Amino acid sequence: MSAVRDLADRGDVDELVSTFYRTVFDDELLGPIFTDVAHMNLEHHLPIIGDFWQTVLFNAGLYHRNALQLHFLLHAKHPLGDEHFERWLQIWTATVDERFAGPVAERAKLQATRIAGSMSRRLQGRSGSEFETIGPRS
Repeated sequence: MSAVRDLADRGDVDELVSTFYRTVFDDELLGPIFTDVAHMNLEHHLPIIGDFWQTVLFNAGLYHRNALQLHFLLHAKHPLGDEHFERWLQIWTATVDERFAGPVAERAKLQATRIAGSMSRRLQGRSGSEFETIGPRS
């Protein structure tokens, strides 16, 4: 499917997250984490992650959970490394690019990059900021 339209509404968000997570569940690296470690029920999870992305992309105010805390709990069961976040981001970007094009699609990729980087750093016990190496002036 060629990218012919931008993300515009909840239907588009649902299409994106559904396609993305079905791909992730089949991924050799990430799939077992979702199925065997997190025991994620995809049908239950999709509306929640739809709320998350609807909030991220359209400031909808629908997501009220702590995504970082959920990932800390998962990380305690199965350490999540840079390779996991890089693969997650690679699949997300490819899914967006296959289906959508425009400013919101670009924001979806940018925000995913920021989220993946921040979560990865936080799980390593570092600052979530991508500017953590900038120190105070003396």
